[in-house]
Amino acid sequence: MMTILNRLTAAAYGMHLADQIALVSVPLIAALVFNASVETIGLLVAAQSIAHLFGSLPSGLIVDRYRSQSTAVAATLISATGFAGAAVSILLENLLWFGIAVTLGGFGIVLFVLVSLSVLPKITAADQLAQANARFEIPRAVTSFAVPLTIGLLISEANATGLFAAAACGGLTACAFIRKLPVTAPHRQAPEGIVQRIVTGAYFVINNDVLRPIAICSLFWNMAFSALLVMMVPLIVNQYRLDAGTFGVALSAFGLAGILGAWTVGRLSPVIPPNLILLFGPASSVVASAALIAIPVNGSAIPVYAACFLLGFGPSMWLVTQNSIRQLVTPPELLGRVNAVIQTAIYGVRPLAAIVAGAVVGATSTATGLILVMLCFLASFSTTLCSRLRSVKRYTDLNLATIEGRGYP
Repeated sequence: MMTILNRLTAAAYGMHLADQIALVSVPLIAALVFNASVETIGLLVAAQSIAHLFGSLPSGLIVDRYRSQSTAVAATLISATGFAGAAVSILLENLLWFGIAVTLGGFGIVLFVLVSLSVLPKITAADQLAQANARFEIPRAVTSFAVPLTIGLLISEANATGLFAAAACGGLTACAFIRKLPVTAPHRQAPEGIVQRIVTGAYFVINNDVLRPIAICSLFWNMAFSALLVMMVPLIVNQYRLDAGTFGVALSAFGLAGILGAWTVGRLSPVIPPNLILLFGPASSVVASAALIAIPVNGSAIPVYAACFLLGFGPSMWLVTQNSIRQLVTPPELLGRVNAVIQTAIYGVRPLAAIVAGAVVGATSTATGLILVMLCFLASFSTTLCSRLRSVKRYTDLNLATIEGRGYP
């Protein structure tokens, strides 16, 4: 008989499969099927980010107010409906409806992730939460590695519809696993308006001496990573004088590292103190960016792959660990909103960082852009080093009674 964690993990495979298919396929299908312009492709890619940027806070409110089982089922069905609509839009060659359908599917993904992160601490003991989060993270890492490679080999105008039909099946498969989650009653909520509930979640993050550095560290790291993605292809082609295909292999190395990082932290979290992982994640990113700066012209592509592997390995361990800490120090009735506030901040900074990076590289050079990336990674590491996170040696030490900033309005 499947445990609750097994069901969540199986459902996560279906949902992340759908998400990765959309992430990789949208720009390709826009060009192959709709013959879209670069501007239109940019709008379609932005549509996927909209779900994370504008859907996280409403989803957080929903997670805190409604039953987790019904919310999870709704999330999978929303996703399946959106991606099925995308498949139909391709058949009808309707670009507008394609963009709307993909965005709808993204809203389902956001809701599923937030409700799952709220369920995990309810079904797992504090000293086993890191292992549970690691298991839940592996589906995302596996699909981020396998899906881009598979689509790169299979994509064509003839099978474009089938890709989104597969994404819809991923959502339906997730629904089949998630519908048997136990029905849990929502926590009692104070009679607040929507804006006040959002403010309450943000207030708790800002005034908590553990969550605040997690949020700031995430902001700087995502600024750096988004900027790096913008400049990677010109960096590889123009500065390193390597083939553009190096970029695809580098992304695969990043995805493979995510799998190994999640697996490693799941196995070693009982013996490695959380503070070491929290420091290693951003520190390894500083080392990786320094390695990219040091790569010579006409050199080997291996250092590029190694740097991208390091960018995936350490931060994936950090992600699992900080998810566990976030779940332990947040009151259950606030968990959905707290997760949503941090997610919104992270995804909100990505497009801004991409714009800034493009402007900096365009006005100066990729070498200057790399320095900017390394400084942001360094700020991410410094945030952790100068905060209480550096002293978190046991998950069991983290409870609401020992965390400053427990109160909220």
